[in-house]
Amino acid sequence: MTPAPSRFPVPALEEMEEDIRARILAVAERSGFIPNVFLALARRPAEFRAFFAYHDALMEKESELSKAEREMIVVATSAVNQCLYCVVAHGAILRIRAKDPLIADQVAVNYRKAPLTPRQRAMLDFALKVATNSAVIGEEDYKRLREAGFSEEGAWDIAAIASFFAMSNRLANAFAILPNPEFYLLGRLPREAPREGGA
Repeated sequence: MTPAPSRFPVPALEEMEEDIRARILAVAERSGFIPNVFLALARRPAEFRAFFAYHDALMEKESELSKAEREMIVVATSAVNQCLYCVVAHGAILRIRAKDPLIADQVAVNYRKAPLTPRQRAMLDFALKVATNSAVIGEEDYKRLREAGFSEEGAWDIAAIASFFAMSNRLANAFAILPNPEFYLLGRLPREAPREGGA
């Protein structure tokens, strides 16, 4: 039996407001399934829109952080926040964006032993501090980021992503949102080359 997407009731697709249904169907068309977080948040349309607007502003824009590096932040901070949904779902996205079937597990378990660049290690050191002990962040932390090659805008992006997903982690845990089974295998095996004729 497949677990429910959330401990709270989830609206049927035909009951959702048009823009929310359209976004969910577009995601399903790209990925082949509907991630449970979309279904869980759809019961509160205004919050769904606000959540994904901020998500997209952080994760889809042009930035000095690559899309894979942004996913590294999500995976590392979600692991320390013990969020199964975000570690598994964003681990899948990280594997795909980094084109590396091992990297998500390495970052989730212990990013300090993962094959990262010094820049990426500095990025995750700062992100973890934001996620776990932001009250003590000071100018020395920003100096380390500058020495690793990050601008002020890059530092903002790291802090904002770690903070946004700290909220997301807490919502997913509180609402008992479990990762879709499809996430576990995504990006682990190379895709088969297309056959002759494109089929």
